[in-house]
Amino acid sequence: MTKNHGRDGETFRQQLDESLRRLQTDHIDLLQFHEIIHEGEPDRIFSEGAIEAAVAARTAGKIRYIGFTGHRWPHLLKQMLAHEFQWDTLQMPVNLLDAHYRSFAAEVLPIAQARSIGVIGMKGLAAGRIMEAGVSVQEALSYALSQPIASLICGMESLEVLEQNLRIVRNWQPMDLEDQASLRDRVAAAAADGRLEEYKTRW
Repeated sequence: MTKNHGRDGETFRQQLDESLRRLQTDHIDLLQFHEIIHEGEPDRIFSEGAIEAAVAARTAGKIRYIGFTGHRWPHLLKQMLAHEFQWDTLQMPVNLLDAHYRSFAAEVLPIAQARSIGVIGMKGLAAGRIMEAGVSVQEALSYALSQPIASLICGMESLEVLEQNLRIVRNWQPMDLEDQASLRDRVAAAAADGRLEEYKTRW
């Protein structure tokens, strides 16, 4: 998997070719339009040749699946979904705090489910700040993994963190809806203003 910041056809093709060179391959399984976080970007992708370039690359065998990512504004991801294009994946924040501020789970996830789009969860620990809301890493990851997603991207900036994550997922059991609701209630006050989800608020 790799990402592409191209919002027009030429930039998309340049970045795709660069990715193929750097990865030393002739094809990529999943390419995602990265960081849909600014107003106007969905329309640019569909009016300046980027989506056509992606489809042409797929037809040529350079990529297999096409998706997009975003972590700031749910309405921008909904704009991507509003275009007549069958996305394969979307990548967005999936965590315990999200329900209380600009919720991707509330606004975007149901659309993706209805359209059979694979959801890749990210920010499961809110970039490391979720513990400030009074929950453990195990509770936070268990909650995220219990959502209707295809996979969850977890940070592994050290061997210790990797081993911790492996212990959690090896023993993981889906969390029931009552326990999920209880955890959301526990973090409600800390999550209400979005300060722990800086990827939504810092710009």
